[in-house]
Amino acid sequence: MAANLPDGSRVRREFHVRFCERPGVKFPWPTHPTIPVLAKSKTATGRLWTYVRDDQPFGGPEPPAAMFYYSRDRRGEHPNKHLAGYAGILQADAYAGFNDLYHPGRKPGPLTEAGCWAHGRRKLFDLAKVARAPLAAEAVRRIDAIFDVERSINGLPAEQRLALRQKHVAPLVADLETWMRAARGKMSRHAEVAKAMDYMLKRWDTFSRFLGDGRICLSNNAAERALRGVALGRKAWLFAGSDRGGDRAAAMYSLIITAKLNDVDPRAWLADVLRRIADYPASRAVRAAAVELA
Repeated sequence: MAANLPDGSRVRREFHVRFCERPGVKFPWPTHPTIPVLAKSKTATGRLWTYVRDDQPFGGPEPPAAMFYYSRDRRGEHPNKHLAGYAGILQADAYAGFNDLYHPGRKPGPLTEAGCWAHGRRKLFDLAKVARAPLAAEAVRRIDAIFDVERSINGLPAEQRLALRQKHVAPLVADLETWMRAARGKMSRHAEVAKAMDYMLKRWDTFSRFLGDGRICLSNNAAERALRGVALGRKAWLFAGSDRGGDRAAAMYSLIITAKLNDVDPRAWLADVLRRIADYPASRAVRAAAVELA
């Protein structure tokens, strides 16, 4: 709705800055899904970028929220712009477009990169299931043991999670690394299992970062779940009519997914907003947003 208000884009950007700058915020980031965008005599491929904040896994007090952005391509300039005011933790896959965000000279500071174990596991799981590779299956078994412990401490305060991780999870991670490096050393670099292991081994510092910070999750599945509606939606609305349509879709997904994350019925909420918005002065809405952002 903010897009329809005077200077609405500024209000939306300032909301996002506040969303980013609060200490302890975590932004899981999934693979950005594609959306068809109407072009001359065909459809082009657009992208939706998804950022999710969710403090619930470490017992944080802030409500969860989601932010979607649309772009025509997947160049790294887009996340650089989206997160321009943010200096905190970014949990993501190994997309090269994020590299500038981790640079030591970045202002207001480099982001702390946290690896997503779900992405690392997925590559090995596919090989274990499809190719029936025994080494991949053993890696998945060891990773699943780590996930099992993490499930038991989900929702505990960050300090308690950290202490339990040091006691129960850190030994499993150390054993996995030792075993994986030994197994990898016996394989050709062209082997598919070796490539899947390299995805984790070459970034082991980022994958093990959760052991030193109780706020970091094992995966960015919160953002993956936020994308389910996009996949379902593509079957219903087929394509965005223009780039502006893509922007509007991103804005609506931000509102709807945030409502769902907070156990609010988005249909009932939108119906209530649409019922009242026609009689609500735009100038008053901008003033209310400014007070909230202050």
